[in-house]
Amino acid sequence: MARRYDPERRQRIIDAALRVVGRAGIAGLSHRTVAAEADVPLGSTTYHFASLDELLVAALRQANEGFAREVRESAAFARPGCDIAGELARITGQWLARDRTGVELEYELYLAALRRPALRQVAAEWSDGVAEVLHPHTDPLTARALIALVDGICLQVLLTDGVYDEEYARRALARLVPPAVG
Repeated sequence: MARRYDPERRQRIIDAALRVVGRAGIAGLSHRTVAAEADVPLGSTTYHFASLDELLVAALRQANEGFAREVRESAAFARPGCDIAGELARITGQWLARDRTGVELEYELYLAALRRPALRQVAAEWSDGVAEVLHPHTDPLTARALIALVDGICLQVLLTDGVYDEEYARRALARLVPPAVG
């Protein structure tokens, strides 16, 4: 039997892993469940990802792109003197409203780094990427504090099944940064 060329297979496996974790949690993730979800032979998952940790790293890296991309692509952060608190609050609200299941999945993978050291570097990449965008507007310590506060607000909304309050978030974030000038 001729081997079929399938350049998208690795990506389909990552996407399938995200769907499995979204549906069954990390405990439900196995090469077998991912292969079935991706409709690929079991050997394909182990060919592309020798371990589940490798697969989780790829999945977390892809999941991490959501919020970080929103921050990177914000035109407001490209301007000097931007309203950091207001823009972070706005982006957080958009992110939470867009796909709550996706946000929950992102946090589940992010928090998995507590028990899976292989994921820690990828989890750190997310906060490093956001901090990099904030650095022109504030010092590194304040940037990290802003990220921690956004994380805390998001986790509270997700864990309590609450409604995101953009004005509350803006006021809380504004306590860490001076008001925008202009």
